[in-house]
Amino acid sequence: MELIRNIVARHKHGEAIGVTSVCSAHPLVIEATFAHALRHDAPVVLIEATSNQVNQDGGYTGMVPADFRRFVEAIAHRLGFPLERLALGGDHLGPNAWTSLSADNAMAKAETMIADYVRAGFSKIHLDCSMTCAGDPNPLPERTIAERAARLCRAAENAFLGDTADAPVYVIGTEVPVPGGAAEDLETLAITTPEAALATLDMHRVLFAESGLAAAWDRVIATVVQPGVEFDHMKVVDYRPEAARALSAAIVPVDHVVFEAHSTDYQSAASLAALVHDHFAILKVGPGVTFALREALWGLDAIERETVAPDERSHLRDVAVARMKAEPGNWRKYYHETGGALDLQLQYSLSDRIRYYWPDPAIVEAETKLFDNLRAHAPPLPLLSQYLPVAYAAVRAGTATLDPVDLIVAHIAATLDAYYGACNPNA
Repeated sequence: MELIRNIVARHKHGEAIGVTSVCSAHPLVIEATFAHALRHDAPVVLIEATSNQVNQDGGYTGMVPADFRRFVEAIAHRLGFPLERLALGGDHLGPNAWTSLSADNAMAKAETMIADYVRAGFSKIHLDCSMTCAGDPNPLPERTIAERAARLCRAAENAFLGDTADAPVYVIGTEVPVPGGAAEDLETLAITTPEAALATLDMHRVLFAESGLAAAWDRVIATVVQPGVEFDHMKVVDYRPEAARALSAAIVPVDHVVFEAHSTDYQSAASLAALVHDHFAILKVGPGVTFALREALWGLDAIERETVAPDERSHLRDVAVARMKAEPGNWRKYYHETGGALDLQLQYSLSDRIRYYWPDPAIVEAETKLFDNLRAHAPPLPLLSQYLPVAYAAVRAGTATLDPVDLIVAHIAATLDAYYGACNPNA
């Protein structure tokens, strides 16, 4: 994918630029991403789906890769965003959704998934085989991880039938903890050593060559490492450039490869800019944007409580919490509090497990009613200032209306602003 490769090439030639990868399947987050890009005339929008969200079995979104592409492109078309500036990626593509199976069976499923992603036009593929399957040793040997990544790369290459200029680009490696934020409290965080980062690259390079994938290796654009950024339920580990100095320097002489930083959610604008400066030129954000979505929805819920009669209210917040408690499968392994403390985690944890529940029919019905109520009773500016000050500022500046969707998009834009500024310091 030339859009992404050009940014990586410019970074390797000394420009402190990067690209933001928005990992979300929520339509309002995707709308906010396109609206933000149009406002800034961004050269590319990179939207990624994870293997748990989207796969040949439907994932937790119910979408196969071709469905997700149509879903994203429909939003782009509605907003007038040119499709030639859209790049789609697959994140953590490997056996993660099928780890209860044997390695052979899980990898066969992963091969099918990778091929489906590539045939659907996804052009940035993260090969992640770091997870153990049934019968695997734990931890999985590095060579096994790399061998499996090469196997999946072969599946991707075989599935691609287009022009070589549009051939997939690849990301290798993974980060610890698992995607979506740490499930435990964080006190210390081990930064990837330069030696480990280079050894991962060398092993993958050799195994790709042995597998006849030398041409594909030339399209490996990034490796995932741990630069010392993470978040758990209530805390954020901020990036410390001085602690990652040796790691940052290690990637400089490596041709056509930068670092990809995961779990950058909730980093400050200054930390994001420092990451890009230090060659973490691809910044992934997922829970950070859906957390902003939840903030906006809770703000609108609070405004509704003050402007709409009790028997007409949507009670979105109450409905969402009740549905999470009724269907705990997406948070039970992660949240261990009880009573009021559990209510805090369900709503406000930085890992944002509530994002899995937005498609719930009862929650969708309550959200629709909230929007209808606030369209019938436009939020007064003082209440907007109280509960959604960022959206209030956008309304006052004339860049947003009082429509609830506009207000949500404006609120999410504040998170995207920090990423855009980090990746485009001279814009």
